[in-house]
Amino acid sequence: MPSLSDSVSVLAGVGPKRVAALKELDIGNINDLLTYFPFRYEDLQAKDPSELTDQAKVTLKGTVAVVPVLTRFGRKKNRLNFRLLIDEHTIIPVTFFNQPWLKDQLEVGAEVVVYGRFDAKRQSLAGMKILASANNAMGSIYPANKSIRQGTIKQLVEAAYDQYSEKIVDLVPEPLRDQYHLLHRREMIHDMHFPADDAAAQAARRTAKFEEFYLFEIRLQIVRQQDHTLHGQPLAYDLTALKAFIDSLPYELTAAQKRVVNEICFDLKRPVHMNRLLQGDVGSGKTVVAAIAMYAAITAGTQAVLMAPTEILAEQHADNLAKLFADFPVNVALLTGATKPAARKTLLPQIANGTVNLIIGTHALIQPEVSYHHLGLAVIDEQHRFGVNQRRALREKGQQPDVLAMTATPIPRTLAITAYGEMDVSVINELPAGRQPIRTTWIRSNQVDSVLREVKAELSTGSQAYVVTPLIEESEAVDMKNAEAIYDRFKAEFEPTYQVGLLHGRMKNDEKNTIMADFKANKFQVLVATTVIEVGVDVPNATLMLIYDADHFGLAQLHQLRGRVGRGQKASACILIADPKNQLAIERMTTMTNSNDGFVLAQKDLELRGPGDILGRKQSGVPDFKVGDPVADLNILSVAQQAAKETVAAPNWDDKDANLPLVAFLSTTAHQNSTMD
Repeated sequence: MPSLSDSVSVLAGVGPKRVAALKELDIGNINDLLTYFPFRYEDLQAKDPSELTDQAKVTLKGTVAVVPVLTRFGRKKNRLNFRLLIDEHTIIPVTFFNQPWLKDQLEVGAEVVVYGRFDAKRQSLAGMKILASANNAMGSIYPANKSIRQGTIKQLVEAAYDQYSEKIVDLVPEPLRDQYHLLHRREMIHDMHFPADDAAAQAARRTAKFEEFYLFEIRLQIVRQQDHTLHGQPLAYDLTALKAFIDSLPYELTAAQKRVVNEICFDLKRPVHMNRLLQGDVGSGKTVVAAIAMYAAITAGTQAVLMAPTEILAEQHADNLAKLFADFPVNVALLTGATKPAARKTLLPQIANGTVNLIIGTHALIQPEVSYHHLGLAVIDEQHRFGVNQRRALREKGQQPDVLAMTATPIPRTLAITAYGEMDVSVINELPAGRQPIRTTWIRSNQVDSVLREVKAELSTGSQAYVVTPLIEESEAVDMKNAEAIYDRFKAEFEPTYQVGLLHGRMKNDEKNTIMADFKANKFQVLVATTVIEVGVDVPNATLMLIYDADHFGLAQLHQLRGRVGRGQKASACILIADPKNQLAIERMTTMTNSNDGFVLAQKDLELRGPGDILGRKQSGVPDFKVGDPVADLNILSVAQQAAKETVAAPNWDDKDANLPLVAFLSTTAHQNSTMD
């Protein structure tokens, strides 16, 4: 029986080569083809010659006034000329290049519809194609590649719709279609490909966007529901012991931290699997919230782990947490790739028998030889730096431990809905008392000498400075400052009065760790580095950050770098050095100087650069939607998410008649995706 899941090979003219060409466009079956929508439309409505403007693409309707003349010149080159009689007063010369077969379609006195580019000076038309009629006012333009032309795509879409339109069923349930005034799916697909006019195209596109977002969000909500119902171990933590630990902290928690702690602790006690994202700006106090959550898990008799993206960060967490838990029954251990074999041999049995109940580390925590006695909580720091498989491997250690993912990259609402839609989200939206905003200024490269004087003045007070460059060494491909050249310049300028260090990603881990530790110990007063310090060790004494070629960084990354200073009680500053070449880069610089709010900057970065550039293309978690734009269409995305939540939250939603086509579609596409993987 014919089905939208049939391979495109069932269509006439689609052999193995064309199947392969379509596969390059992610078109494998009939549904893929029918939802391969045009990215724009040409206006094919026949125009009056008086309306025409120079070089506009237009459609003219008339009759062939004279016998067409075909002239051949050069190798395989030809020109077809004829005159088009529009009305009794208007004749337009028409020229087609290298389409000799059109001559047979043009008889004197025959009515034709010609599409082409109008030349106002010559009052002529450079023909592109002859249309079947002037009734179809909109011409669909499809994304194509070198393997398949868009004209072929259009023909295949028409064939698929003719043969399979009766098989197109509504995926968005009727109550939602009525509530949001959406088209039936068959009508939407027709009007996306063959709209009668612009209004029809717009209505179809609006429905297509909602359907696309709704299907995406339905899948996320199913994952979320399964997380909340299929797994989970309630952690009966000791509230008295937990309060004693919180009271021992050397500072009062902010209202935001208290709210987030309550959200996490509520989840820990529930017999469902926690999958929560903790987001907060640089310096907002996420780590202490994670410490409270991990101690809660430990008082419940389980183990906790914290996985960090770098050894430097893992060591910092281990040192800080060991100090925090010095007076409490917590046995902290560090496990990274740098852990010596002898220490590892001693440590692994202690993790396996539960002697060690708090393990800090890198991806070494998920190696097959690492077994946990009873893992209750897994905390993932800077979680977007880990791949999906690494995060899954950590969850699979033990009996589906609760997961708390942390990120200091504030997530705009668009990304929260798409990349993290299956997670519960907690936000720390205030800084601890005493944290001063970082003064940010932007200068041109010809003003650097004055900045060096400012650096010396700051160092003379006993403070330290970071100097960041985008490159490690000189490159012929790009004209940007590099760490090695800046390091040489700063050594010549500052030594022997002040010591200058160099840190970049090509160094071995041991070397990087030593340099970072020496900087923290104030053996270097200036550290020249690449973005390897973006997530790094806290150095409260560092009060000045210089960033060369700042216009080559995104806002979120600049904000992360800026967050390396201002971690102590002293006033701190960030100086952006940039000579932006375009308005977009200028806008990034002015935005940075005007805002210290990571959420504002993240939203702006998303608008300027897109989700893949913020979180990294592979890690962003944001799919390449076909018609919807999660930034520009945030309102539709938000409504679709809420609709998906309500659909899945209804009891036995997948057994209701109105939802059966949706359930069948989700089942079919899930099977297709699994076989493709």
